[in-house]
Amino acid sequence: MNSTGSAAAVAAVRPIESRSVVEQVMTELRRSILSGALAPGRDLSLRELAEMLQVSIIPVREALRSLESEGLVVTRPGRSARVAPLDLDELQGLYRLRRRLEPEIAQRSCRLLSDAELDRLEREAAGFGVQDRTMNDIYDSHHEFHHALLAPAATSWDIRILSTLWRASERYIRIGWGSLDPDPQEHARREQYHVELVAAFRQRDPEVAADAVQQHLSRNEQTALLALGPGRSRVAPVS
Repeated sequence: MNSTGSAAAVAAVRPIESRSVVEQVMTELRRSILSGALAPGRDLSLRELAEMLQVSIIPVREALRSLESEGLVVTRPGRSARVAPLDLDELQGLYRLRRRLEPEIAQRSCRLLSDAELDRLEREAAGFGVQDRTMNDIYDSHHEFHHALLAPAATSWDIRILSTLWRASERYIRIGWGSLDPDPQEHARREQYHVELVAAFRQRDPEVAADAVQQHLSRNEQTALLALGPGRSRVAPVS
C-alpha cells in the first residue's frame, strides 16, 4: 500500500475516546426512565435536567433527541420534553411480536444448549428468588438469562430485533415487577417460573420448549400490564 492509501486508511478509523457528555447524559436519563424514577408522562425541563446532571443544556437536548428515537421521550418546541406515556396498544404489539419470534427460536435452541450452560442458567434462575433483590437489581442478569436461552439458535438479526423488543418492553416490565416486589411470595414465584423454563429446555423437545416460552411471555405480559395502572392485569397464580 502506498503512503496515500495508508494515510486514507488511518484517517478512516479514529482513536477511541472516552464517552462523550451526551452519551453519559443519555445513559443516565435512560436508566431513570426505564426504572420509573422519571415517571411516564412526566414533564421534563431541559434547564432543570441540566442543573440536576450538572451539564449544559446542549448535551441534554441532544440526549433527549436520541431517547425520542427509542420511544422513551416526546420532545416539544422550546426547552421542554415529556417522558413517553405507557400505552396499552404498544405493549400488546410488543408481546405479539415476541410471541412470534421467541418460541420458534426456542424450538431450535433447546437442542443446542449444553448441559453445563443449562446448569448455569438454573443457578441464575434460583438467584431471582432472593428476597432482598428487586427487579431493578436483577434486570441485567434477567435480560442475559433470556438471551442465553435463545442465543445458540439465534442469528445476529434475531438478536438485533429481539434486543429492540426487549428494550421497548423493559419499562413496562420494571414498573410491573417493581409493584409486586413488596410481596415476599413474588420472589419465590419469579424463581419458580425461571427454573421451570430451564427444565422445559432440558427435555430437548421443541414443542415443550416453545410452549414454556409462550406461557412465560403470557405471564410477563400480564405483569407488564400492571404498569398501566390498577385493574389492568391479574397475575396468574402458581399452579
